[in-house]
Amino acid sequence: MNAADKKRLLREMLFARRFEERCYEAYVERKIGGFLHLYPGEEACAFGVLEAARPGHDYVITGYRDHVHAIKCGADPKEVMAELFAKETGSSKGRGGSMHIFDVKHHFMGGYALVGGPFPLAAGMAKAIQLKGGDEIAICFLGDAANNQGTFHESLNMAALWKLPVLYVCENNLYGIGTRIDRSTAVVEQYKRVAAYNIPSAQEDGQDIEKVFKAAQKAVKHVRSGKGPYFLELMTYRYRGHSMSDSNAYRGKDEERMWSKRDPIIMLRDRLIESGDLTKAAYKTMDTEILDQIENDIIAFAESSPEPRVEELHKYVFAENDPWVKGAARGGDK
Repeated sequence: MNAADKKRLLREMLFARRFEERCYEAYVERKIGGFLHLYPGEEACAFGVLEAARPGHDYVITGYRDHVHAIKCGADPKEVMAELFAKETGSSKGRGGSMHIFDVKHHFMGGYALVGGPFPLAAGMAKAIQLKGGDEIAICFLGDAANNQGTFHESLNMAALWKLPVLYVCENNLYGIGTRIDRSTAVVEQYKRVAAYNIPSAQEDGQDIEKVFKAAQKAVKHVRSGKGPYFLELMTYRYRGHSMSDSNAYRGKDEERMWSKRDPIIMLRDRLIESGDLTKAAYKTMDTEILDQIENDIIAFAESSPEPRVEELHKYVFAENDPWVKGAARGGDK
């Protein structure tokens, strides 16, 4: 990873941070409704892993903290924000909201509200890749608490038996909603849990994007070479509560201060400044440009977009309403 790569990734992570912060503000302004799960603090996980893979080529699936993963895969940030605003121009036509960003064109196969739901779906995608003989891999991002679901064990067992090209990435932010991991999980170090399925695994510092990138390179190479699944645990921390309805009162201030000192964006920024590849003034300019882009381009697009029409209330609810399905039923082009 050279200096140019690092500066680009710094900008991408900073954009993601400002995007999510603006989502928070829009929610408070009541422009976004429903559930909203934000990603600040965890940026190095998504960007480090996907930088080592082939975003837009490999298939990516995650849970409901999904905006940043979609954008890194190539989804238009304007469409993501429009989806949060429940607008017709959104990535799911305003019908899905925050937890259901989807962009099939860029192989982002969705965020899912069901905890543990993406595990078997990722295995299914990997099986399809295997049957078709493609060189893609499936990448499944999940939080630590999802690993207590039965789907975790069932899916990993199948993935190991069939040597599926799937990479499971555990973004371990230490909390399942408001419950700390050591109060809910017998084996706290998640990468050790996959030993039962003979799957190679590793644990890495999820706040350092260079370390994440290096660990992900090894994992992606293993999976893409046909050796079967891999499990990567990234130790990270979310700065905000589980969702907008979470008061975040269960975490100690000392713990929060400790993690804030290891902010993934600040760590990379300071490294670039120390190496002489970035100045404080250039970073400030970058930040200002990003804020302007989000406000004048992305938010403006979402606010000016039309809402779904009442007449189309039932559209996309039943498969038989889909034009593709109707055509297939009539024997038309598939």
